[in-house]
Amino acid sequence: MALAAFASVFMGNPLEGGLLLAMFNLAHIAEEYFTSRSMVDVKELKENYPDFALVLDIANDNLPNTSDLAYQRVPVHDVEVGSYLFVGAGESVPVDCEVFQGNATITVEHLTGEVKPLETEVGDRIPGGARNLDGRMIVKATKTWKESTLSRIVQLTEEAQLNKPKLQRWLDEFGERYSKVVVVLSVAIAVIGPFLFKWPFISTSACRGSVYRALGLMVAASPCALAVAPLAYATAISSCARKGILLKGGHALDALASCHTIAFDKTGTLTTGGLVFKAIEPIYGHFVGNNRSNFASCCIPNCEKEALAVAAAMEKGTTHPIGRAVVDHSVGKDLPSVSVERFEYFPGRGLVATLNSIESGTGGVKLLKASLGSVDFITSFCKSEDESKKIKDAVNASSYGSEFVHAALSVNEKVTLIHLEDRPRSGVPDVIAELRDQAKLRVMMLTGDHKSSAWRVANAVGIQEVYCSLKPEDKLSHVKDASRDMGGGLIMVGEGINDAPALAAATVGIVLARRASATAIAVADVLLLRDNISCVPFCIAKARQTTSLVKQSVALALSCIFLASLPSVLGFLPLWLTVLLHEGGTLLVCLNSIRALNDPTWSWRQDLLHLINEFKSRLLFLSRRNTSSIQAAATQ
Repeated sequence: MALAAFASVFMGNPLEGGLLLAMFNLAHIAEEYFTSRSMVDVKELKENYPDFALVLDIANDNLPNTSDLAYQRVPVHDVEVGSYLFVGAGESVPVDCEVFQGNATITVEHLTGEVKPLETEVGDRIPGGARNLDGRMIVKATKTWKESTLSRIVQLTEEAQLNKPKLQRWLDEFGERYSKVVVVLSVAIAVIGPFLFKWPFISTSACRGSVYRALGLMVAASPCALAVAPLAYATAISSCARKGILLKGGHALDALASCHTIAFDKTGTLTTGGLVFKAIEPIYGHFVGNNRSNFASCCIPNCEKEALAVAAAMEKGTTHPIGRAVVDHSVGKDLPSVSVERFEYFPGRGLVATLNSIESGTGGVKLLKASLGSVDFITSFCKSEDESKKIKDAVNASSYGSEFVHAALSVNEKVTLIHLEDRPRSGVPDVIAELRDQAKLRVMMLTGDHKSSAWRVANAVGIQEVYCSLKPEDKLSHVKDASRDMGGGLIMVGEGINDAPALAAATVGIVLARRASATAIAVADVLLLRDNISCVPFCIAKARQTTSLVKQSVALALSCIFLASLPSVLGFLPLWLTVLLHEGGTLLVCLNSIRALNDPTWSWRQDLLHLINEFKSRLLFLSRRNTSSIQAAATQ
């Protein structure tokens, strides 16, 4: 552009040269404005960075009188895990933490898009960056600043905007080579034009010169519009961040748009993950009077209590959903005193322990040998095939049926079945229906749970394809097979460490960031900050919208280059009008790209219906306003 401007001055057209530079700069100011709109969310988040945290001086977890709190201002980057912090009304929570004392109303809308304010109580976890609307809290830091939610959002969003997708990298490489070709072609037109087409070198009143035409080609064919075509990626990443969706790069959008299948883990993803204790049922080896019966309920009043006490003692301190449900149910109940003497854990199968129990009445100590886990795990300790078969028959004959999640407990060869309920998350059926009917995706469930529990949840949420009793390696195999059979890609949605291999092998891995293990977060491509899957349809629709916009922008850029270049070379356009067409094309590409800020739809028909409805509503509003104005004038 500078070369074209100076050449215009040299050829006696200083006004045209000045106009060229003015239009060029105005166009680039507009481009920078549109680009900055795609970064606005990250800037707003950075403005919410708390610089300091109020760290309380507390010894041995004993709080002083709240009216006489002693604290010191510590840079937020220096806050250590386990520190106690004071958060007053109107302040931002410095790091991820847990409420230790007090309560307040917080908002995380700027982090996750969740509009509804949240009431916090003692024990609740709060993400860093949440705003305290009212109340005073003392919180305990659970993560450092670098690991906290707000820091991770900014870091991942900035990295995603720098992590260019395949199409953008190709456009960058193409742009470099294309620019060189345009310069060489312009020089060739300037030099060869007079010999081939009898053009003058310098413009005359009768004919534009070859140098002028060459400058027009150089301006018209400049790859500015192509360079800004991928702006839609950055805009979409920012739009997703506003909804609490963190993408690890624009490549995730391309990958999401190419997928035809989506697979969900069950526990913690489709369900709440918080099992609720339902019942405890003695099924084998218990006594009725003096006769041994393999299938009768136990007549000893304390037998169920003993089983619950043993299970709670074995699961104390666990993070497993079954263990947490058992321990929570045992709280506040009058149970026998049981202590664990020896303990052995078999990952993915169960627990084996030796325990001491104080016998009621006598005060003596009774030694208990117990195992807790799946039915197969319990029967693996049976002395004979016949005994194993009887236990399995007793499980199948359970009076509670097979709809609940259950674990088996064996205490001194007496087997008790523990029944638990895992409830689907609210809103999941609507999400599944949208993915199946609107997104046209094949939806499946991959779970390690047994058949009856898996199908109970699948039927409740509307999934027809279920694969159950899967180990992590089985999930990995199903992900690979589904991707190969269906063609295209597969999206895996999960949150546990056992989902990590499948998440890594999937075309796109999506995790619930609040629940996910560090391994799952590391291998995933998309992190959902909300503690549910409601954003999954938005994410997929946004990916399809973005890839469509980028293709439209590339086509628009090439069309503008062609429409401006050919008339310029043929001498039909003055240089200033060539600049106007070129920069106008670039601005059109920018305007098209920032459409990625709009909420996506599943088809152009929905877009058209939305425009028609919006147009109708505006017409109705204008007609009502005109009617009210006429009535007001008539009354006067």
